[in-house]
Amino acid sequence: MRDLRFVAPSAIAPMLWGTTYLVTTEFLPAGRPLLAAAVRALPAGLLLIATVALLAGRLAVPRGAWWWRSAVLGLLNIGLFFALLFIGAYRLPGGVAAVLGALGPFVVAGLAFVLLRDRPSGRAMIGAVIGVAGVALLVLRSTVVLDPIGLAAAAGGTLVMSLGTVLGRRWGTPEGFDRKPTALLALTGWQLTAGGLALLPFTFLVEGALPAFTLTNLAGYGYLTLFGTALAYFLWFRGVTTLAPTRITVLALLSPVVAAVLGWAALGQSLSAGQLAGAVAVLGAVLLGASQPRRRRKAEEPVARSAEVEPV
Repeated sequence: MRDLRFVAPSAIAPMLWGTTYLVTTEFLPAGRPLLAAAVRALPAGLLLIATVALLAGRLAVPRGAWWWRSAVLGLLNIGLFFALLFIGAYRLPGGVAAVLGALGPFVVAGLAFVLLRDRPSGRAMIGAVIGVAGVALLVLRSTVVLDPIGLAAAAGGTLVMSLGTVLGRRWGTPEGFDRKPTALLALTGWQLTAGGLALLPFTFLVEGALPAFTLTNLAGYGYLTLFGTALAYFLWFRGVTTLAPTRITVLALLSPVVAAVLGWAALGQSLSAGQLAGAVAVLGAVLLGASQPRRRRKAEEPVARSAEVEPV
């Protein structure tokens, strides 16, 4: 696969996101989804902006259209998505939220066709279908109780993240930076900061004053900030601005696989034969959906070269 250097790093992002449910339930204060979202996003965004300032030798602020673009992307990919993600994580079994999230490739395919006139490849859609079925086998239980607010939050999170993915592909990376990695760091930092700032007032209005943090809480927030957010989103936006929308989105199916494996390894949860079959189906779906036929790869090569990202 010629673009393995774009696909493979992008796949790391949903694998890191797959650790979110474990960290949320085992390390973070209970009942504080907005706080978890704001604390996860804002420090990571400020850290990346400071890093860009050091690399570029100037204040790393958006210019021109990127003021409103970064605000829109930050609201979709971070502000709204994080809030809805954590509400779903607190109110739903992880399996239900994961299945709704697995519908993302279909939502992205529809939005990409409308906004980009991009027709998804047949193998991407087949991979998405297999992936949803695999996720359902992997994480659903017969005793699941469906919370309406949790369902609405999880479905809304899938929608806003899908729209952010398509718009991110349409707008690309900001100009004015000598190297693509620096531009991607800036783009990621702007979105995280905008999303974190949007979340901050609602956090205090809805959830009140900050609780007393334990060392366990601080460790959980630190992990989510550095690895689950700053690193993961940099790698994800690298893929979003380079790969076709449905190809990057199908990689998100890796997240529930990681969550299930961590539940088995860290929490002692059992994995049935059906769940193992689901995990294998998801991995196969990712390989199928993220790859492209040789004929289509050639058609995409000029776009890939124009958006090529230098190795970090």
